[in-house]
Amino acid sequence: MKASELRGKDQAALTTELNDLLKAQFGLRMQIATQQLNNTSQIKKVRRDIARVKTVMNLKEDK
Repeated sequence: MKASELRGKDQAALTTELNDLLKAQFGLRMQIATQQLNNTSQIKKVRRDIARVKTVMNLKEDK
């Protein structure tokens, strides 16, 4: 997901996107705990996407 895509969304869409990413992160953490996750790079991608969404949300709040 790119930041330019996120900038085009409104605050409600960003909130739902953030909730979806947080649920995905939780699922990945559970897969690690049960040793079912093969591709551990997914965690890094989800963490960065969460950071991108939060950054865009903070930028939109300031405006």
